[in-house]
Amino acid sequence: MQEEGLTEGGGAGEAKPAGEAGEAGEGKKKKKEKKGPTPTEQTWPEPTVPIMDLFPAGKFPVGEEQDYKDVAGGLNAYRSTAAEMKEKERLESDSYEEAREAAEVHRTARKYLQSIAKPGMLMIDLCEALENKVRELIKADYPHRGIAFPTGCSINHVAAHWTPNGGDKTVLQYDDVVKFDFGTHINGRIIDCAFTHYMNPRYDPLVDAVREATNTGIKEAGIDVRLCDIGEAIQEVMESYEVELDGKTYQVKAIRNLNGHSIAPYQIHAGKSVPIVKGGEGTKMEEGEYFAIETFGSTGKGIVHEDLECSHYMKNFDAGHVPLRMAKAKELLGVIERNFGTLAFCRRYLDRLGCKQYLLGLKNLCDVGLLQPYPPLVDVKGCYTAQYEHTILLRPTRKEVLSRGDDY
Repeated sequence: MQEEGLTEGGGAGEAKPAGEAGEAGEGKKKKKEKKGPTPTEQTWPEPTVPIMDLFPAGKFPVGEEQDYKDVAGGLNAYRSTAAEMKEKERLESDSYEEAREAAEVHRTARKYLQSIAKPGMLMIDLCEALENKVRELIKADYPHRGIAFPTGCSINHVAAHWTPNGGDKTVLQYDDVVKFDFGTHINGRIIDCAFTHYMNPRYDPLVDAVREATNTGIKEAGIDVRLCDIGEAIQEVMESYEVELDGKTYQVKAIRNLNGHSIAPYQIHAGKSVPIVKGGEGTKMEEGEYFAIETFGSTGKGIVHEDLECSHYMKNFDAGHVPLRMAKAKELLGVIERNFGTLAFCRRYLDRLGCKQYLLGLKNLCDVGLLQPYPPLVDVKGCYTAQYEHTILLRPTRKEVLSRGDDY
């Protein structure tokens, strides 16, 4: 789908000098189009300048850099100064800049979201305001740049994968704990990053526990680090916190069946899982990999199950050709492939494209294995859950927390 306002004018500034025009026999001098000054800073309180316009040289802000720790059986400390490792990074610099641009879009868009998310607002209005802002800031143009997956805005006991479907009337309340989880991408380089939004300070210990647990996971991550060791460190920090709600004290529990994950181009879950409790796999992280380090804490049971109406869907990355008998399903698959490919989408996005009466086709595509539905994941009703997440890159010299910002 072509996005409005993306057509770039050609030929500006290319008129020949007067002498050349005369020699060529052109009767009139061409007037140069006047260009406005290059923006040097973002507009606030609402950001309106596309991120690429703020960095015309294509060099975007570097994320937080952390040196690797030495791990058993390997020496990592030398990496930050080794010439060979620096040369490897130089060869990958283009892909790094793509990820950094996507990260800068995320930082800017979430700052805007944090400024407008107030009690009394419809969740669907918040999501659409954020998503439209991302499209504007990133100059959305599928498949090259845009939204990587729908805005998750799971509330209270709902931990993940909830976004309002069309017509939903859910309103943000003062006592809500909302997990805003959204993604951006440039040429498939995905930034997956989330934070917890709340107004009532009584949730401070819960949110602090999860933020600190995520930072612990980032600190422990590195080349040749076992994924199970990261999970154990996360759980130890998370579950050292308690929160008092309505006169009752709850230990913050790590939600044991939610994980971080590796990320590949146009593939949000690339095969490796980063646990947030002890006892996971001994698989190791490797140089050059991207990971979403995310943790979830709960005042409930610390385990989630599928519930509520589904909104999130994604085409299976390795799905081959499947013959479809239903015409609606064929038509819908074409829309999905042209607009999302293997990136996740939600029903609101289909509505936005003008799709009508697509639910049967959607179900058929899920039934034959071409699409995977991702229903909301919930803990026990009445409990509260929190989430923080960052995307990290294991560069040859050091790890980079691409999505780090002043906020978290």
